[in-house]
Amino acid sequence: MKQLIECVPNYSEGRDKTVINAIVAAIQSVEGVRVLDVDPGEATNRTVVTFVGEPQPVCEAAFRGAAKAQELIDMRHHHGAHPRSGATDVLPLIPVAGITLEECARLARELAKRLFEELRIPCYCYEAAAFKPERKNLAVCREGEYEALPEKMANPARRPDFCDEWNAIAEKCGATNVGARNFLVAVNFNLNTTSTRRAMAVAFDVREKGRKAREGGSLIGKLLKDADGNQIWIPGTLKGCKAIGWYIDEYGIAQVSMNITDIDVTPLHVAYEEVTRAAAARGLRVTGAEIVGLVPKRVLMEAGKFYLEKQQRSLGISEEEIVKIAVKSMSLDDLKPFNPKEKVIEYLMADEKKGLAQMTVEAFTRETASESAAPGGGSISACMGAFAAALATMVANLSAHKRGWDQRWKEFSDVAVQGQKLVDELLGLIDEDTAAFNRIMDCFSMPKGTQEEKEARAKALEEATLYAAQVPLSTMEASLKALPLALQMARSGNPASASDAGVAALAAVAGIQGARLNVRINAAGLQDKTPAQPLLERADAIVKEALELEKQVLEAVNNHIEL
Repeated sequence: MKQLIECVPNYSEGRDKTVINAIVAAIQSVEGVRVLDVDPGEATNRTVVTFVGEPQPVCEAAFRGAAKAQELIDMRHHHGAHPRSGATDVLPLIPVAGITLEECARLARELAKRLFEELRIPCYCYEAAAFKPERKNLAVCREGEYEALPEKMANPARRPDFCDEWNAIAEKCGATNVGARNFLVAVNFNLNTTSTRRAMAVAFDVREKGRKAREGGSLIGKLLKDADGNQIWIPGTLKGCKAIGWYIDEYGIAQVSMNITDIDVTPLHVAYEEVTRAAAARGLRVTGAEIVGLVPKRVLMEAGKFYLEKQQRSLGISEEEIVKIAVKSMSLDDLKPFNPKEKVIEYLMADEKKGLAQMTVEAFTRETASESAAPGGGSISACMGAFAAALATMVANLSAHKRGWDQRWKEFSDVAVQGQKLVDELLGLIDEDTAAFNRIMDCFSMPKGTQEEKEARAKALEEATLYAAQVPLSTMEASLKALPLALQMARSGNPASASDAGVAALAAVAGIQGARLNVRINAAGLQDKTPAQPLLERADAIVKEALELEKQVLEAVNNHIEL
């Protein structure tokens, strides 16, 4: 899975568009980074920028944005309604996909260190990146704001994690708070009421902070305090959630407005179910939900799978269908159309260029038939493997929905989930094989005028050729995994679909045999035969195993369709 992180820096300038545009341009100068939102505030004199990408480009863009802010913003003249301590005030890194919070924390510390070492910007590390427990709280790092920095930097207990003594650089740019935190999901739950008070009551029931304790458990009784005179609170049912109730004129309804600050502890669908329960307990009904801003794909995928399990339906369906189940189950389109392509970060980051796997069957076939050397046999072999996995998955899904087999849905769902993973892997290998071929072709266009250029060209060609042999071996490995699924479905799946399991086996073996030819022809092109031998040996072993599995599948299929 591609690693994606989000960065949401807050810059201490919300009025001068020239400065804001220059900072955004610095961020956008990094290839592989996409700016999703720029939100300047006049009163706060602060701009929030949201951008995403893979870790290295995002960290580079964060650095360039901070460098430009240091150049253009003078904190000695800054005034605004929002707390702040530096030109780049906060710089959080947020895991989106394929990366953990701990990894983001490590990246944040490295970024803070670089900002200090190269730009001399004083930096605190906060939340998950904090070096000191108390600095997990941003308010502790930013205490006293910019004006308190001279005193704090002179105090060993309060000085930034990376800093010099108070100097002209710090005086101009202030201190930056670099951190890592979980993704925050902002969601509003729609209620069939216009009562803000009732919406607020539901919010108090579920939010982690809960409500103030009162005598007799009533809503209007005397507030209860402990022996030290502190207010007693009754916690709500959802960890990592903040919520209030309000009325929205635009929609004419009340909502529970919630920020889920830890989607690992409280996923969106868990919050939806709990708000629904709490609302029902007060005679209300949740009619749907409204996601504010963007979400990682896994938020909807986890929700879709949750609701599929509740329905005892197979989870081994396409990503698009799983997301659709999530949207419909939580009525995310209750108030306005919900387009996942516009709300899911990974979809917004998707490469607009269409690969071979995204073509229609006709277009892919005609592209293969053209005079171009790619796509060729390697991509077709991967395509055959993908068809094999898809057919085995289809039989599993049909079996999961077969009348009278309801108690076996999980058995077939597990097979379908495995099959979908193989489909995804093999679809990727269709394009990977063509990319490997193109990599070899690129080597032939490298310069070879000098001895150094010749050596560099030869080395690049050898590496590309080895890679071109490794890719079809990956196709063989993935296609081989489809055969046990086909065998299981041929033996215990829906008998009416036995022939489909048989075709899956035939397609898998065709893909394996074809990919083996590509392993061999590319291995033969290597100057150094040492790495070729294990590839060839593994390829031969896969073919042997595949042929035996194919035989078993066809025997099972023929037992079902004997005349």
